[in-house]
Amino acid sequence: MSKANFKTIQAALQVSRKEYITPHYIRIYLTGDQIPLFANTTVGVNNKILIPPKGISEIYFPKFDYEKGQWEPLADEIRPYIRTYTHRGIDLTTNEIWIDFVAHGDEGPASAWAISAKEGDNLGVLMKDGKTDLYVKADNYLLVADATGIPVIAAILEDLSPEANGTCIIEVHGEEDKQALKTKANINFIWLYNTHPQDGSLLADTVKQQALPTHSRSGYVAAEFSSVKAIRHYLRKEKDWQQQELYAYSYWKSGVAEDKSTVDRQKEKEG
Repeated sequence: MSKANFKTIQAALQVSRKEYITPHYIRIYLTGDQIPLFANTTVGVNNKILIPPKGISEIYFPKFDYEKGQWEPLADEIRPYIRTYTHRGIDLTTNEIWIDFVAHGDEGPASAWAISAKEGDNLGVLMKDGKTDLYVKADNYLLVADATGIPVIAAILEDLSPEANGTCIIEVHGEEDKQALKTKANINFIWLYNTHPQDGSLLADTVKQQALPTHSRSGYVAAEFSSVKAIRHYLRKEKDWQQQELYAYSYWKSGVAEDKSTVDRQKEKEG
């Protein structure tokens, strides 16, 4: 996927509304004067959200040191929680963008914020400006995700041509969290149910049970670290998928907070 060096959008936005798509999935709509800045972005790519600490409503944006590849520190009392999410949609007529959150209790700052979010609450968003290729185009697709990866997989599905074929494997908490994902392509959906994803996943084993495409193929995997690692190994080492045919990224690592697992997840992405 090609990417260029774009400037970074830095926006302090406000919650305009929210809806539970499923019992464990919340869509947060954000508005503000800076929404038009997102007009030239690609739906489905990553962004950074900044959640203010308890007792602070203003968003304090840290500066990113591109040489060191890290955020410059802020004082503890004003430092926001920074988490990676997905730019799920934009509507310039309503002046909104939206982001989907997995509602898994208050163990994580992002989930806790989404569950309690109300109209007018502030959220910071950082995102690269400009268009980018979300996925590699092909005739046949393998799309794999756990709950955290649904937003990007949903964006890909919406973009696929009617001539495309593929298999989409998604693992969620339970049948009540199955979503009606839109696509014009000929996609075979496989839904897996797992009430304790932190204890393991069925994704890798399910991928191994599939009759996979052998030509003009494109894979996109977005899930927990161990699943991504196992699927990548299977496709690359046992099924001879080439590096350019497969994009695999872990949004989280079981038992480790996002900001503590960044190095491991980045290494696996580049492996």
